[in-house]
Amino acid sequence: MKFHMISGGPKPVAPFSHAVETDGFVFVTGQMPDTPQIPGVLPEGIVAQTRAVMENLKVVLAGLDLGFEHVVMTRIYLTRFKEDYTAMNETYRAFFPPDRLPARTCVGVTGLAYDALIEIDLVCRRP
Repeated sequence: MKFHMISGGPKPVAPFSHAVETDGFVFVTGQMPDTPQIPGVLPEGIVAQTRAVMENLKVVLAGLDLGFEHVVMTRIYLTRFKEDYTAMNETYRAFFPPDRLPARTCVGVTGLAYDALIEIDLVCRRP
């Protein structure tokens, strides 16, 4: 197994690696909607937070020489499921080609670090 911390990546909010790689699969830790430059400061609203999470995931993937085209599974956690599900989907969808949408689970949760509205983690397959 390889444990990856990405230089310039989002600052971890707990003791974890940005990603762990084993047998061609890469498991990317759930990312928050803050930025590496301003940890803990979140944008307002689900659209901005979804974009921020996806941008953080893009940074981690790039540090692993991967991209969204390598994602096979996503898990999305929302603290305001009913209110934010539709807007989150519209924003999330823009990061993937229509014919290459990964498998996905999306669940409502009672809370996330930094009181974020969203967190997303990934499972990727290295080519």
